[in-house]
Amino acid sequence: MKFRPLHDRVVVQRLESDQKTKGGIIIPDTAKEKPMEGKIIAAGPGARDEAGKVQPLDVKPGDRILFGKWSGTEVKIDGVEYLIMKESDIMGIIEDEGVAAKAA
Repeated sequence: MKFRPLHDRVVVQRLESDQKTKGGIIIPDTAKEKPMEGKIIAAGPGARDEAGKVQPLDVKPGDRILFGKWSGTEVKIDGVEYLIMKESDIMGIIEDEGVAAKAA
């Protein structure tokens, strides 16, 4: 099944966080918080401004993002859990340092 979000909504898949602390302590599943980092799976075309013109989104599929702890609505599509949220719930894009250094 394919899913295409509408307007300024995006589909996000959470990225799993580390199972251990930096000191080597293993964190049990019951004590772990849900990760606030994810990957954009699909994005809508954008929101319409007051003139009716579509404003494209700043994010695109494949981007790694950081979002708020309680952002989005959890859904299950083909047995996989995703979040559907508005672009305004996204705090920023996480860029790879190696790629950013090459561009500079």
